Amino acid sequence: MALKGDLHDFSLTQLLNLVHLAHKTGTLTVHGTNDQASLSFSEGKLIYGQGGLTDGHLVSILRHTKHLTEEQARLLMTRPQANNDKELGLLLMHAGYLNQQTIVQAVQQYITDLVLRLFTWSEGSFQFFNGVLPPDDRITVHLDLENLILEGARRMKEWETLQEELPNLDLALKFTDRPDSRLRGINLTVEEWRVVSYVNPKNTIRQIRSHQSAERCRNPADCLRSDAGWGGGGGPPAGRHLTGRPPYHSDSEDSRAGLPHQSPDRTHPLSVRSLSAAADREDGGDRAV
Repeated sequence: MALKGDLHDFSLTQLLNLVHLAHKTGTLTVHGTNDQASLSFSEGKLIYGQGGLTDGHLVSILRHTKHLTEEQARLLMTRPQANNDKELGLLLMHAGYLNQQTIVQAVQQYITDLVLRLFTWSEGSFQFFNGVLPPDDRITVHLDLENLILEGARRMKEWETLQEELPNLDLALKFTDRPDSRLRGINLTVEEWRVVSYVNPKNTIRQIRSHQSAERCRNPADCLRSDAGWGGGGGPPAGRHLTGRPPYHSDSEDSRAGLPHQSPDRTHPLSVRSLSAAADREDGGDRAV
C-alpha cells in the first residue's frame, strides 16, 4: 500500500518519524503551495535531498552553501564533470579548491536546511516511493533523523509563538525611543547586525525576512524578537551554517559519500587553469569514485 496523503492529515514530523522507526528505504516527495521537495532515505537514515528550483547537483549545493560564487558556478557548469557530482567533487579536490570534508559538510548543510524549511509547510501533498533512491552519481550522506525531527519541532514551536506575538508580517519596525538596561552587554554576530541595519519605518518584517542577509542570520527569530528594543518576528529561522562536524553527522559519513579522503594542506582559488590542470591529471589516471 502506497504511503501518500495530505499534510493537513499527516504532518512532516509524523512522516519522518514513520520513516525513521520503520527503517524505510525510498524517496518522499512533498508538493507545497508554491514549491516542492524530495527526500531520500536508506533504512530510515536521510541520505539525500532536493528542493525548490535547484536541480540537486553539487554545483547548486555549493552555491547554496556559499562555497562557490555565481561566476565560479558558471565556470564549473562548462566542465564535462558538471552532471556527475562524484566526478565534480574529485575535480574540485584535485584542483585544491575544496577537500572531501568540506564537500560532505556542504551536502549535509543543504539537506539540513531543506528539511528544516519543510517543517514550515502546513499545506501540500506527499507520496513515498518505496525503494526509489537518487542516481548513483549523486553524493549521498547519512543524517540522523531523530535530531532533525527534534530541531524541526523546536523551530516550529518558536514560529508559532512568533505568529502569536506578531501575526502581521507587513508591519514596519522601529527602534524604541527609550531603551532600557537590558540592552547592555548584548553581543550580536555580523549577520545579526546586518539584519538590524534593515530596521527602519520603510521596511516591513516581510521585506527584512526576504533579504538574503536575514536568511543567512544564525537565528533570525532571535534577531527580530531580541531585547534590542524592537520586538517582532520574521519567519522560521533559516538553517544554521555548519562549522566543524555537523550535529546530524554520522561517524562513518566520509566513507559513504563516495569520495576518496583527501585533505590538502591548503586550498587554492578556483580558476580555469586550476580546473584544466586537475582535469588533465584525472584523465591521465584512474578515477576512483
